[in-house]
Amino acid sequence: MMKDVDDRLNELEIKASFTDDLLDQLNAVIVRQQQQIDRLQRELAEMRQTMPEPGSATPRSLRDELPPHY
Repeated sequence: MMKDVDDRLNELEIKASFTDDLLDQLNAVIVRQQQQIDRLQRELAEMRQTMPEPGSATPRSLRDELPPHY
């Protein structure tokens, strides 16, 4: 009877250990993804600043639309 309890307790401790490891790995993934999201948001904000406002751009010539090989 006590051996069964000890075996079950050991299994629970092993599962808890694996769960802690998994939680640490998932937290690392979340941190890395949040860093990527932050970087992408900064890049998007920079791109928005460099783009001209719609309607405020000067009209372009049709010659500007020609491919470079013409």
